[in-house]
Formats: sequence, structure tokens, C-alpha cells
Amino acid sequence: MSVICELEDLRRLYHRRVPKMFQGYCESGSWTQQTLAENTSDFKDIRFRQRVARDLTPRTLKTTMAGHDVNMPLAIAPVGLLGMQHADGEIHAARAAEKFGVPFTLSTMSICSMEVVAEATQSPFWFQLYVQRDRDFTKQLVERAKAVECSALVVTLDLQIIGKRHADHRNGMTAPPRLTIPNILDIARRPRWALNMLKTKNREFGNIQGCTTGVDDMGDLMKWTANSFDHKLNWDDIKRFRDMWDGPLIIKGIMESSDAEECVKLGAEAMVVSNHGGRQLDGARSSISVLPEIVEKVGNDIEVWMDGGIRSGQDIIRARALGAKGVMVGRPMVYGLGAMGEAGVQRMLEIFHEEAELTMAFIGHRDIESVCADDIVMGH
Repeated sequence: MSVICELEDLRRLYHRRVPKMFQGYCESGSWTQQTLAENTSDFKDIRFRQRVARDLTPRTLKTTMAGHDVNMPLAIAPVGLLGMQHADGEIHAARAAEKFGVPFTLSTMSICSMEVVAEATQSPFWFQLYVQRDRDFTKQLVERAKAVECSALVVTLDLQIIGKRHADHRNGMTAPPRLTIPNILDIARRPRWALNMLKTKNREFGNIQGCTTGVDDMGDLMKWTANSFDHKLNWDDIKRFRDMWDGPLIIKGIMESSDAEECVKLGAEAMVVSNHGGRQLDGARSSISVLPEIVEKVGNDIEVWMDGGIRSGQDIIRARALGAKGVMVGRPMVYGLGAMGEAGVQRMLEIFHEEAELTMAFIGHRDIESVCADDIVMGH
């Protein structure tokens, strides 16, 4: 195997080892994918100020996110279907995050259930909640997260309805994959993935299957989501989750200052500037371009994080300079997971840490807490 030096090395290996339908689920956005592209490209307009002759020892990226000590200001974002990217994928990713000292967030739409992940790990993880029309089941999810001692609740607000995701429709994405001739041929070219999947019993949506009504067949995930997620969700509903949950509450999917102010009113510990990785409203602004105005509006009252477009440790420093207390990372983690399982996620975290620490040193800092707006220049 070639040396894994950068994220792109993991991405190339990921594409060789994971079936195309799950690659498509990870890599694609909605509609024309404009927002997906700009999430990444807008980082390129943020340039660093290089400084010299500074004392650069010792250096540290350690900080806190929602009261949790972290070895760098990064949390693994909630990503559905990790157990289809790699057998028992949620367990592998959670273990890697645990060993590295950053939070892992388990999606409602995970393959391994929260109970299975809790049994396989030592440290508490975070649970991400999609609010269902079946409120009794939604409440059960929260109670189950309490029972396995999840240390934060991440409520995602930007998926009441699902975006137009052409790639998932074209690929006929299901979990587990339907055994059509194209799928069988594709899987046959990826024997490592197939053998690992044969060894596990975790192949369906573990948090949902058998736990709620009307979920006998989740073959058409897009249709099931459209029928099950709560289109009437409002801020009064979120207030009830705040009252129900004793630990840190994190609100994800904020792109406007007025919505950020609602998060402050709720008493949430943190909010995530996010457009769902460009998978919901195409034509929405990039997360990094929205971040400064939201930090200016509410940054003294709540921790502001962001996700969408983070592809390197340098991007972590850019986000910190624009006021983000931390970032959440999804696709890069999936590349590592699909490429090499737990070891791949671990390597992704190592790469990001190395890149962030070096960049911090080049701009004249040895502590992540001192990175600020003076360290960057906007535009060419």
C-alpha cells in the first residue's frame, strides 16, 4: 500500500474499496451541487498571514467543545449509513475518535444501533436526533440515548424534508444493497468490503428497524424519510427537547442569524453553522461564508461551530480565525473509514492534526486559543 500522506490518498483508496452507491451517498449534493462545491471552494479565498521568528514551543490544539475536552477543535459529524461504508462502520469510527480524543456523533440513521456502539466503546459518544412524526418514538430515541450515557444531544433541524439528491435516486441506494445484477457486479469488484459485510449482523438501520411503526421496509430510504420526518417541526418542539435532555444540547443546521438567536433563547450549549454538506437546499450559501455574520450576532452567547467543506487541518485554522469554536467533519471521516476502517479514521485525524498544528505555527501561534481574525486575509 502507498503511504497515506494527505486526505486525497484516503479518498482514492475509498473509491477503490466501497460500492458505488455508497460512494454516491457520501460524495454527492443536491440538485446541481452548487452549494456542495462552494462549501469547499470558498475556503480557498481565505489566505493566511505568515509570521516568522516566533517562539513555537510547545504547541497545542487542545481546547473544549460544549464543555468536553478535545485534542483538537473537531468533532466527527453525524453521518448516516456508516455501517454500509464499512462493516460495523459506526463502531470503527467511534473507536478511532475515542482513541484520538475527539467526539464521535452517532446518527439516528446509523446501521449499528446506539446500544451496539455503546457496548463496543469505552467513552461516551454524542447522539444526533432527527425528529420523527412519531413523537413517542422520537422520545424513545432520546431516552435510549440517556440510557447508554450519550454525553450530548445533537438535534439536526435542516432535514424536515429531504433535498433533491439525484445520485441516490440514480444509484438506487438501499441498505443493505438490493442484489441487482449491476450491484452484484460492483460488489464483486470489492471483495474486502463484501467479506467484511458477510461477517457482521449489522446491516439495517439499527436505531429504527423493529423499534417504530411503519418501518417494515426501508428499501426506499428517500421515500421513508419523506414519510417519517416531521414537516411541522418548530422552535416550541425544540424547547421540549431542551427540557427533556439534561446534558449539552447542540443545534445543527443553522444558516441565518435569526435562527441562531433562537438557539441562544433555548439555552443550547452550541450551534452548528451547516447546510447539511450541500445535500439539502442547493443554492444556499456556503457554511464558511455565513459563519462570520453568525459569530458577530451570537458568538458571545453560545458556542458557534461549523461544518461543510472542511478538507484539511488548514481549514480548521481558517474556521477558528473566523470565529468558530470548533468544526464537525463528515466526508473526510467517511473516506478514512471506507478506505481502512478504524485505522483509516485514525489516520485522517492524524493528518488533520498535523496540518492544523503546522499551519498554526506558520502564522505565529503555539496555542489554538490565540488564533484570530488577524491571522487571515480575505480574497486574493
